[in-house]
Amino acid sequence: MKHPKAAIFDLDGTLLDSVDLHALAWQEAMLYFGHDVSFEQARSQIGKGGDKLIPVFLSADEQRDHGKDLEEWRGKRFKAKYLPLVRPFSAVPDLLRRVRDAGLQIAVASSAKKDEVDKYLNIAGITDLVDVTTSSEDAQESKPAPDIFEIVLKKLKIEGPDAVAIGDTPYDAEAAGKAKITTIGVLCGGFTESSLRQAGCAQIYPGPAALFARFEHSLLAR
Repeated sequence: MKHPKAAIFDLDGTLLDSVDLHALAWQEAMLYFGHDVSFEQARSQIGKGGDKLIPVFLSADEQRDHGKDLEEWRGKRFKAKYLPLVRPFSAVPDLLRRVRDAGLQIAVASSAKKDEVDKYLNIAGITDLVDVTTSSEDAQESKPAPDIFEIVLKKLKIEGPDAVAIGDTPYDAEAAGKAKITTIGVLCGGFTESSLRQAGCAQIYPGPAALFARFEHSLLAR
């Protein structure tokens, strides 16, 4: 692989320790609207946007009846109860500064809503380090569809092979792969190494701090 021009980061579970919190909010929303969904079931779907997550648990009729209300309830619940608990993983600003020092542009490709993305960047202390962001409002379909990555590439004015994605879920790797982007997987979001490799991750690290420590050996340095 030639030296990349950009690094495209996921947020939840990749730079921020938020996956369990999102799973709790989704589980509570499902239960509130009468759907018996366990924490583990909800957690296995985190990384997808609501457009892909809700159909896993609701029938087409249920989606038409209260799918939008459920997603709105989830959003309010997350912001009120769980957003204040979100914290970044260690060495996140250090990693992004190292990426920038290597001459790469930095983008964030998230399935979160735009206002959440802005808050996340502030929580992680990386607002000034990111060149381009996308959110669920930018794309017709969320991950594992490639829409969000394709939009990032257009904003960066590069092709898929010129970028490296960094994500914690199989959905990140699947979406990036469809856009011809190589993915580095991180295990801090809770998905297994085997599931990330099966989805197409070319390298895997425990988390941002490990990727920072071993930067020279990563795809970002090539």
